[in-house]
Amino acid sequence: MTTFRWKWVASLVVAFCAGAVGLAVAQPAQAATGFTVSGTRILEGNGNPFVMRGVNHAHTWYTSQLGSLANSKALGANTVRVVLSSGNRWTRNDAADVTNVISQCKANRLICVLEVHDTTGYGEEGAAASLAQAVDYWISIKSALDGQENYVILNIGNEPYGNTNAAGWVADTKNAITRLRAAGFAHQIMVDAPNWGQDWSFTMRDNAASVFATDPNRNVVFSVHMYGVFDTAAEITDYLARFRTAGLPLVIGEFGHLHSDGDPDEDTILATAQQYGVGYLGWSWSGNGGGVEYLDLVTNFNPAQLTTWGQRLFNGANGIKATAKEATIFGGVQPSPSGSSNSPSPSTSPSPSASVSTPPGNAGCTATYAATGSWQGGFQGEVTVKAGGSAITAWTVSWTWPNGQRFTNSWNATVTTSGETVTAKNAAYNGRLAAGATTSWGFTASWTGTNNAPAAVTCTAS
Repeated sequence: MTTFRWKWVASLVVAFCAGAVGLAVAQPAQAATGFTVSGTRILEGNGNPFVMRGVNHAHTWYTSQLGSLANSKALGANTVRVVLSSGNRWTRNDAADVTNVISQCKANRLICVLEVHDTTGYGEEGAAASLAQAVDYWISIKSALDGQENYVILNIGNEPYGNTNAAGWVADTKNAITRLRAAGFAHQIMVDAPNWGQDWSFTMRDNAASVFATDPNRNVVFSVHMYGVFDTAAEITDYLARFRTAGLPLVIGEFGHLHSDGDPDEDTILATAQQYGVGYLGWSWSGNGGGVEYLDLVTNFNPAQLTTWGQRLFNGANGIKATAKEATIFGGVQPSPSGSSNSPSPSTSPSPSASVSTPPGNAGCTATYAATGSWQGGFQGEVTVKAGGSAITAWTVSWTWPNGQRFTNSWNATVTTSGETVTAKNAAYNGRLAAGATTSWGFTASWTGTNNAPAAVTCTAS
């Protein structure tokens, strides 16, 4: 076992060791009250999938910087994770302050993940609050949260265990969920991993199914923080894939591009999150100290001064501008991957056709091509594959680009091109479809001059 040390607000300790068990759990249907869970997906109250693409904001230490919400939105974010204090370690954010935070999130069309930071490193950090104390806080400000289930996700406590007795996370997390539900909270609940959030002991991963089952609403989302423990592609893809296989919802609640405990592989984090439809929230907007100032996304809270990390997260491949979609409760606007604002840049050339379907008579499946967002020089699309009257085990979709378009990214399919010819084959996990069942895969692509949709899309199955 190798131990690394890093410092932000307090000295944090993380370590890495190997382990592997994946658990599956059945998830019953539930009534829609705000955000809910369906398999690995987070759904809005109206049933539309929602994928977090956003940032963390250290509100409790910078209460005068609420303008950071509007600024992160302008750069394309659809979610902000807001640092609050229960009063156990820092100045308490009372119900009035939390009401204002939620109001500002809503005014800026952002989904608001609220977290108690005082729990950071419990069991190893002497000043840390327990999850039970965090629940006491949530109950004390319940008036600010009631009725906000469509806009607020409740993250019980940040990194609620260090490396000491991390196994205690299981019982404490279950108890916290049980108490919140008994107190009448109907919100989606997010739980952070132990080991300073990085779950190197796999305590959260290997007990996630039983924790999920503790919630009578079956509405728990798991959050891992990816810093130095996740410094290789294999570690990242394995961790995310195990939650996918288990059918449990996961988000990357914090991550960075550098860290004193190791060098996170942010490219793989972003690419795999996009491939699997996993939400991510970069740490953090601004205000970092203690030697980790390089984690600031902007300098001195100034959105015009993006740092190297900020440029990567907002403007890079699989970053926020290229992949974020606004929650449909606000209208579902697709941010522009190339502009500086949330709204798509006006296009001087025709947008892709709304939908092109496979012509009749194909073998075993149909495919529908749809443009889901467009900006100057680029666009995002989705292809829905539907099995015919019989079950299929694999599918292949193909078309010919009419105007020299080129892929910049794709997910949920293996895509190859030869000149203008596109061939997309199912991934290992979405080839088998029952009769009439559907799956989808997505992409971003570039265009120059004209951007017409393909004249025809074909689908063949086996």
